[in-house]
Amino acid sequence: VQLQASGGGLVQAGGSLRLSCAVSGRTFSMYALGWFRQAPGKEREFVAAISPSGSLTYYADSVKGRFTISRDNAKNTMYLQMNSLKPEDTAVYYCAANARYTGSRDAVLYDYWGQGTQVTVSS
Repeated sequence: VQLQASGGGLVQAGGSLRLSCAVSGRTFSMYALGWFRQAPGKEREFVAAISPSGSLTYYADSVKGRFTISRDNAKNTMYLQMNSLKPEDTAVYYCAANARYTGSRDAVLYDYWGQGTQVTVSS
C-alpha cells in the first residue's frame, strides 16, 4: 500500500485548504485512514480519522468544527477539508492507513504512511 499526500500550501489565517491522499492498492476500502501533523520541534499529533466505509469520523479537539475528513472509495482517495485555518495549524500533514484499528489516535498503530505535505498559515 502506498499513500501520496498533496494539496498543501501557504494560506492566510481564516482561509481554507483541501488535502488529498491517494492510496494505491485494490483493498483501499478495507483500510481505516487518518491524518496526522507535525510542527517543527513538536511530536507528530493526531488530526482526524475515518472508518473503512466512511461512516465514522474522529477529530482532535483542536480541529473539531473546522476540519472535515472524508473518503471516496471509488477513487481510492481520502480528503481533509480545512477551514478557518489558524497559524497554529502550520505543520507537515501526513496521511496514514491501517487495517485493524478504526479511529485510532495513536500513530504507532498505523502501518502505512504518505510522505507529507506542508501547510503554512500566515497571520
